[in-house]
Amino acid sequence: MCNQSRIPGQPRRGFMAMNLLLLMYGLLGCLAIQAQDAAEPMYTVQNPTGFPPPITRKSLAPRPADLAGKTIYLVDVTFNNGDVLLKEMQKWLSANRPGIKTEFRVKKGFYAADDPGLWQEIKANNGLMIMAIGH
Repeated sequence: MCNQSRIPGQPRRGFMAMNLLLLMYGLLGCLAIQAQDAAEPMYTVQNPTGFPPPITRKSLAPRPADLAGKTIYLVDVTFNNGDVLLKEMQKWLSANRPGIKTEFRVKKGFYAADDPGLWQEIKANNGLMIMAIGH
């Protein structure tokens, strides 16, 4: 048995060599896997959704100077609990801004689907809209 003194907190002599050996085995293993992967065929995958059409910018709707006497349509697109938020807004507006009329509506279809009947109603009544989309 070897009688060598060791400084506490310092690694044993063979410890560093063993870590280096394990590191080398790991690197060689990675290189072997990469060489095996290179021998396998490569596939090209196409996105079937295509490319969206170019976007035409539109200006924002003009903002009214005052909301008194206006009708605000609170439009729900049936996203999780959007109706709860809009109904709370409707309660707050009726309590705090009685001069503003509110109408709660549920839009047909998902949020990006067109609902020409609803848009026509809002436009015919010269209404404003808040839509609860979510996220």
